[in-house]
Amino acid sequence: MQNKDDKKVIRSWAFFDWANSAYNLVITSTIFPAYYTIITSDKDDSTIDYVTFLGFKFVNSALYSYAMAVAFLIIAIISPILSSIADTRGNKKIFMQLFTYLGSLSCCGLFFFKIETLEISVVLFILAAIGFWGSLVFYNSYLPEIASIKEQDKVSAKGFTYGYIGSIILQIICFVFVFKPDWFGIVDGSVPARLSFLMVGIWWMVFAQIPFRNLPKGSPNFKTQKGNIMLSGFSELKKVWGHVKQMPYLKRFLFSFFFYSMGVQTVMLVATIFGEKELRLSTEKLIGTILLLQIVAIPGAMLMSYLSSKKYGNINVLIGVVTIWIGCCIAAYFIHTEFQFYALAGVIGLIMGGIQSLSRSTYSKFLPQESPDHTSYFSFYDVTEKVALVFGMFSFGYIETITGSMRNSVIALAMFFVLGLLFLFFVKRVAPKTITKIYS
Repeated sequence: MQNKDDKKVIRSWAFFDWANSAYNLVITSTIFPAYYTIITSDKDDSTIDYVTFLGFKFVNSALYSYAMAVAFLIIAIISPILSSIADTRGNKKIFMQLFTYLGSLSCCGLFFFKIETLEISVVLFILAAIGFWGSLVFYNSYLPEIASIKEQDKVSAKGFTYGYIGSIILQIICFVFVFKPDWFGIVDGSVPARLSFLMVGIWWMVFAQIPFRNLPKGSPNFKTQKGNIMLSGFSELKKVWGHVKQMPYLKRFLFSFFFYSMGVQTVMLVATIFGEKELRLSTEKLIGTILLLQIVAIPGAMLMSYLSSKKYGNINVLIGVVTIWIGCCIAAYFIHTEFQFYALAGVIGLIMGGIQSLSRSTYSKFLPQESPDHTSYFSFYDVTEKVALVFGMFSFGYIETITGSMRNSVIALAMFFVLGLLFLFFVKRVAPKTITKIYS
């Protein structure tokens, strides 16, 4: 069995966040959505921007939301199958590598993204998302295996901190090409952005070798595989759900996580496009704002870890953070100036990393710590998140399509946060004494 709290293993695990968070910043948050909006826009503020994809006509930003929803739906379907195989054969690292190479190579392929290659580029965008989120199923499942319960908040926050630092470093490198292309003799205005996509793929692939070299292969259960291997993963989820139903605090936490995840990830994925379409902010200002958001997120994740472990407990801190998210969504509906956007981004930055890190470590603490099926439990966690994101991204794009404004979509996200907050209060009501330290 893997010795827990080994500093080298934990550091290597955190480096996976360093490697793949470049995708999350450049592709989902800054340069790619800004580039996508620019090349799919008709540059006329009085008209709605449409694109044609596979013979169908879409609002450009709605197509972006739908593409992400498709990626999350695919992950929700295939991750139970793969996690079951990984738990049974103890080879989760192989699947972590498979999704990493799928995602990184797809990012490299986005170097060829122009309006003429829109359809294949959207497909590569979907594949990159599948690679990123698919690898996290197996990455997250290592947490209870490499860290003791008292260290899991700290280790989880360490991963997010490494991710923010690594992604910021690459983002700054990309900035040099985007803002100073003349230094390199670049005359095609699309090359700097497309070069950024290529660098993300290379960065992701290269730094992922650190965890691949030092993380354990997995935790084999040596169970005999029975029945159809394509159905066994869903049988595992059904078994996990059976265990979850016997732990009311875990069941209610997952319901809460489902609803507030609809909001958290959707806000992060559409923030740049919102600033571009609703506030008409320049690409430079948007990218600078998102970079600032990432920097602020580092102390935010560390602060949430401290408050939960040393002061108020995980659930109490989550209640406070979700409440702030509700306020942010309401504020987003009313903002009209770039300075209001900057202020809101600063607040979101503080709570963005914290809620993700704290959600992961809280769930990890709730699990049976000696269970050999951590991948199955985290597959359930990730399926919950991905299904939530399918609903979140689809509803965001659909509400914008029928109302003509992304602001109305943001208000819908606030309602998801409210439901998540209610279930967090329900969690506290059924907290068993054996885990009260998680609450207070």
